[in-house]
Amino acid sequence: MAVELRPLGRTGVQVSTFCLGAMMFGAWGEPDHGESIRIIHRALEGGINFIDTADAYSAGESEEIVGKALKGRRDEVVLATKVHFPMGGPNERGNSRLWIMREVENSLRRLDTDHIDLYQIHRPDFDMEIEQTLSALTDLVRQGKVRYIGSTTFPGFHLVESHWASERRGLEHFASEQPPYSILVRGAEREVFPVTQRYGMGVLVWSPLAGGWLTGKYRRGEEAPEDSRAARVKKFNPRTADRFNLDRPTNRRKLDIVDDLTPIAEKAGVTLTHMSIAFALAHPAVTSAIIGPRTMEQLDDLLAGADVRLDADTLDAIDDVVPPGEVIENADRGWDPPWMSPEGRRR
Repeated sequence: MAVELRPLGRTGVQVSTFCLGAMMFGAWGEPDHGESIRIIHRALEGGINFIDTADAYSAGESEEIVGKALKGRRDEVVLATKVHFPMGGPNERGNSRLWIMREVENSLRRLDTDHIDLYQIHRPDFDMEIEQTLSALTDLVRQGKVRYIGSTTFPGFHLVESHWASERRGLEHFASEQPPYSILVRGAEREVFPVTQRYGMGVLVWSPLAGGWLTGKYRRGEEAPEDSRAARVKKFNPRTADRFNLDRPTNRRKLDIVDDLTPIAEKAGVTLTHMSIAFALAHPAVTSAIIGPRTMEQLDDLLAGADVRLDADTLDAIDDVVPPGEVIENADRGWDPPWMSPEGRRR
């Protein structure tokens, strides 16, 4: 087992192809800080040098856990976190200078570090100019509190706009983009990857297992397992729980696709989980795939697939099941553009 290293865009930084996502550390997943820390340490021992978290994960608890785990080991990792989602009142959210400059201090304190290696904007905000966001981030780089800046789930045109703004104003460029990407969510191939390749951006993809669908844990005619993401969504965000209703047409199609993918994985001699992550890493635009284990067993299983590489026949067979650029469930894109809302279309 060997986790490969790849360059993070044009930064000169080498990161592991498996990025340890910390969303499941804390109240949203594993509430035991000690166990979460042991999982993080096991990931480091397994060759992972890239950790991604966010201020919003378990209301800051994830950052606190990561900070504890890296005590005395901070220089072993490339540490990434994010800002955007609500953390309190009306001005404690979004991409404004006011909030970024305040919240970075909170993240630094929770992470128990004096700098963040990759500070990412968690979602776009079209109620303000991108120059304001880039200007604030540039100041943080110049102050030494942030090394590089990145975006998350930005549409392709907005990535282009951000690069033009950086050139025009002499500001820092986004060094990376973090889009959703999996066999079931291939939209990035159409509009994001061409842009990241054109501008030399690193790409760390989130949800390469499509929220657990590509593990095979969801079965037709059966309730979702109690320890599944579907069960946790019902608990922490019941408003969106219907997305995991197995009777939904798109979810029935996902189950059909899993049935079609399973023999492809068997023919390749790998598990569906390992094939799915290897698929995400096979795209030439992708630097790293974010894995989000909640248990030590899940991490060990994921690390066991670090050596998996898919041949052309396997990739072609996957394309026959889900064509390039296709997205099975629109909500899995990770962000709903405001111009598609009724207000945006009819005002």
